[in-house]
Amino acid sequence: MTPLAVADPGGLIQSVDWVAVAPPLIAALAALAVLVADLFLPEARKRLLGWLSAAGLLAALAALLPLVLGDTRSTFCFTSGGCSYTADHFALAFQLLALGGALLTALLSLHTVEDAVPNSGSAAGLPGGEYWFLLLSSACGAALLPAARDLATLVIALEVATLPAFALVALRRDGRGAESALKFFLSSVTATAVMLLGVSFVYAAAGTIQLQGIADGLAQAPAQLKPLAEAGAVLTLVGFAFKTAAVPFHFWVPDTYVGAPLPVAGYLSVVGKAAGLAGLALVTTLAFRPYGHTWGLVLAVLAALTMTVGNAAALRQRADTPYGAVRLLAWSSVGQAGYLLVPLAAAGYAGSAEPLGATVAYALIYGLVNLGAFGVVALVGGSGRLESFRGLAGRNRWAAFALAFFLLCLAGLPPGVVGLFGKVVVFRSAVDAGLGWLAVVMAVNVVIALAYYLKWTALLFAPSAEQAVAPRRVPAPLATALGLAASGAVVLSVAPQLVLQVVSGSLF
Repeated sequence: MTPLAVADPGGLIQSVDWVAVAPPLIAALAALAVLVADLFLPEARKRLLGWLSAAGLLAALAALLPLVLGDTRSTFCFTSGGCSYTADHFALAFQLLALGGALLTALLSLHTVEDAVPNSGSAAGLPGGEYWFLLLSSACGAALLPAARDLATLVIALEVATLPAFALVALRRDGRGAESALKFFLSSVTATAVMLLGVSFVYAAAGTIQLQGIADGLAQAPAQLKPLAEAGAVLTLVGFAFKTAAVPFHFWVPDTYVGAPLPVAGYLSVVGKAAGLAGLALVTTLAFRPYGHTWGLVLAVLAALTMTVGNAAALRQRADTPYGAVRLLAWSSVGQAGYLLVPLAAAGYAGSAEPLGATVAYALIYGLVNLGAFGVVALVGGSGRLESFRGLAGRNRWAAFALAFFLLCLAGLPPGVVGLFGKVVVFRSAVDAGLGWLAVVMAVNVVIALAYYLKWTALLFAPSAEQAVAPRRVPAPLATALGLAASGAVVLSVAPQLVLQVVSGSLF
């Protein structure tokens, strides 16, 4: 398709490549279609909105194929140099994670939105039209962000991904949703304000918002502007660190996940985290490249703190605590965020973006198995206590086997080979960059995490006082989501070289 050239009032020529922008654009159009259809569909046919949303996300994923098979494409380019949108290997991998994660979330949500029972906890009384519109809008922002190449587009995409998430959390109508959404909103708005202040400082020092131009401007900035630029870089990193749930900006995670509908909690743990991680990777490796050793050390310390605090808190979760399963997954996601930050720190020390392949690969692995784990928790339902999973194999063996496999992947133990492979790739990036101390901290945390992952896995096959009964019928959308997640994890465990192809970029 030939790009469309449009003259803007400033006399510059902006080239719009519709193929390049198709993935987030299709998600946005699907959101508008759902919003309009909600006005005209009778109540009895509102369940079609969920299938329309899933079809829209599937179409957005299909739009990635011509980009994967072709060369890097850029659009919204200016005659002065630089582009605002680039569909390269990095962007396509994170768009696959964002849109694929949103599609799995939609499949997990179909039965809860259609069959919601008031005060049931997971998706009580969710309004279908609003839910699907907000989910698609957030997915659009998450897909746009990794392709952004200027600070304005980055910030806008991050807020498009985040603002609908506040409402998604608040849709739960048992009192927990509003409280959790308020905590999430206040902390996120504060982080955004800090980030915008940092962006303004960076712009004042560099004279541009283009990421590549910022790197050139900071390298040539006068000495009197360097303190301003350094302060701006730190404040900008704080905003993205919050979105990634890095310690000490993680405090919103457990309460938000517990208060949100379960599919939304899974979405935040994967797609929300991926959006923050992509933004953090872009501003560090592109915009703040001249300060690589400084932010590399900062991210290394954040990675060590994040994985340690997350795993230690997950280890303390008790089996009889209400919503203990969700809290354990919440703290586990904090610990996993620490692993994801390790290659970013290594990129700072290495002075190149090559270690980012490890982050991309591990994020894809984590997203697949973590959403699968949330799906099984949604299937079991109830109070969400870990104790309620005792003897699950006797009640629903396939759900128990699926959850056990997901947990072993997160732990990095066979037969979850893909989880082990992902951890080895991340570990190697730290060693290659000379971060031996961080590799040791990661190894210790992997051992700590084994305790709570194996404890939960053992509960699934432990003797139970409850008499084994025939498993209840699993809704088809939920079964499809679990089947896709489990099949993907099995395929990657059998052929982990596919992950290596993502790391090397040969797949994209």
